[in-house]
Amino acid sequence: MEPRDELSAMITGLRRSAALSVAAELGISDEIAATALTADALAARIGADADTLRRLLRVLVELGVYTEDAEGRYANTDLGEVLRSDVPGSLRPLARTFQDPATWGAWGHLAHSVRTGENAFEALHGVDVWSYRGAHPAANAVFNATMAALTSRMAAAVADAYDFAGLSSVVDVGGGDGVLLEAVLERHEHLTGTVFDLPQALPSTPSTGASESVAARWSAVPGDFFEAVPSADVHLLKKVLHDWSDDQCVEILTICRDSLRPSGVVLVVETVLDRPGRELDAALSDLNMLVMPGGRERTTEEFAALFAASGLRLARVIETPTEVVILEGV
Repeated sequence: MEPRDELSAMITGLRRSAALSVAAELGISDEIAATALTADALAARIGADADTLRRLLRVLVELGVYTEDAEGRYANTDLGEVLRSDVPGSLRPLARTFQDPATWGAWGHLAHSVRTGENAFEALHGVDVWSYRGAHPAANAVFNATMAALTSRMAAAVADAYDFAGLSSVVDVGGGDGVLLEAVLERHEHLTGTVFDLPQALPSTPSTGASESVAARWSAVPGDFFEAVPSADVHLLKKVLHDWSDDQCVEILTICRDSLRPSGVVLVVETVLDRPGRELDAALSDLNMLVMPGGRERTTEEFAALFAASGLRLARVIETPTEVVILEGV
């Protein structure tokens, strides 16, 4: 590809994201999962204009998300299957997040952040992203579903990578739906666990797929990790610290350290900027933190400094086959 064409594709990439977002919002992949449908039949099912839907589908066929046969019927490709809501690790919730005008607007405000250092979302909307989601239940539900789906892709790898021998209790701090906690409890039957998060993010019971053994050792406690966290042998923080400033991270880690039982550990599960082979994904995630919650991605050395400022020591960094590593603080 010529440099001009390659750069043009990058510049206009938001159009692809928008098309995928609408497909996810309308649930197209779910509707054509069992039987291929024409645009007219699909429009009737999802409540869309058939001609406009056909124009959207034309783009998605060219992107390789759907196929169109000689009779004008549309079906999922392997990419389209991942937009179904009923597949493990579905990306439908992630795509739906970009249907929220507040999210689109915040990314359009990126230049303000670069000029001023301020969080784009709060500068544009007047509230931080957490307050916004608390006041908008539909957007909050999509966000929670996105976090659960993304966590499901890494939960087993994280649970398998760390040896919990000699430890008896774990608190999944800011754990949302508790997907990671369930994976840890499933693989380490000697552990009891608590998922801890704001009431708006917290489930009342384990997922329907949780085993009886996991359910018997699982609990949920609402609260604010800037105030206190339940005492445990392990405080597990998966993609929590990247949402916050350095000072706020030190607050969170200090509270976790103070609530650790003797010989306990803090396990921080995060993307790191200095990990070979994942530099672009980490850099883009860093921009997302700037635009949305106001945090940042960090290098291993920067995490070590946060640990030290919190009275912890970075003992080791444990690799996983996913985009995250486990940073062990003692």
